[in-house]
Amino acid sequence: MSRRRAGTPYAVLAGADVALVGLFSAKDNEFTDKLDLLATTVESHGGHVVSRHVQRRGVSSGGVDKMAAPFSRRTLLSPGKAREVADACRQSGVDVAVFVNPLTDHQRAILGDLFGCRVMSGVDFR
Repeated sequence: MSRRRAGTPYAVLAGADVALVGLFSAKDNEFTDKLDLLATTVESHGGHVVSRHVQRRGVSSGGVDKMAAPFSRRTLLSPGKAREVADACRQSGVDVAVFVNPLTDHQRAILGDLFGCRVMSGVDFR
């Protein structure tokens, strides 16, 4: 499947192998529920969730003051986590990475190039 595949967000998911990704505050105790809800949405539109990737913010000392902020304006994630997800997506042949978090068009483009697949946000399905 081409990562530039046209169509509605729902059509893009049909038959696609999908990685779920999310950046969550350390205070967010419902992050697994949010990933589960996104997985249900993806699967109800024909996608197959093959992996889940979570970046927690504010777990370490010094991070508490920045809990709601992204690690990077370019990728939302820390550089290490972005590389980890990219490696997993490429190794698993992921077609689409769907973030729980809203993404800018610039972030989608950067992450798409890094991950080697189409990148979407859960807000695309609302």
